[in-house]
Amino acid sequence: MATVTLYIGRLPERVRRRRARRNAVLVVTVLAAALAVSAYALVSAARGSGLPRAAASPQGLDPELVRRFEAAQAAAARDGIDLTLTSGWRSAAEQQALVDAAVERYGSLEEAHRWVLPPESSAHVQGLAVDVGPTEGALWLEQHGVELGLCRAYANELWHFEMLPDGATQCPAMHPDSSDGW
Repeated sequence: MATVTLYIGRLPERVRRRRARRNAVLVVTVLAAALAVSAYALVSAARGSGLPRAAASPQGLDPELVRRFEAAQAAAARDGIDLTLTSGWRSAAEQQALVDAAVERYGSLEEAHRWVLPPESSAHVQGLAVDVGPTEGALWLEQHGVELGLCRAYANELWHFEMLPDGATQCPAMHPDSSDGW
């Protein structure tokens, strides 16, 4: 049986502190969610539509990367797997917006650096990287990518792929995250 305590007057200090902590966590969580939505809206607006898209356009990507991705898409479809381009080329402004959003989301530069590179280092800004989805498609591409000339680049990003270097027969070792690119 649960015990109910009735307080008349002022709540004990420990109860007030616990409620204050809980309320602070709630406020921070709501603010973080609002910042994430704002960052997404900013990036979407920078892309032109302001609305989410089912798949990104290969515009701005290296033509060889587009060719390899389209071959991977066709091969995945033959295996009954949906493989879509969720993000490709990004402008420097879009990439910077992602950096800013990551700093806000993670609360520190160190953690944000694990997830996003600055515009001057980003393979997306250079047109040399694609993000793919859904998860099943990304897993399929990781398994078959080397045959198609695509390699997953970061251990913490299931979706991020870059081209297999010319002449290579296996993908380079994955970076743990993007922090070494800063």
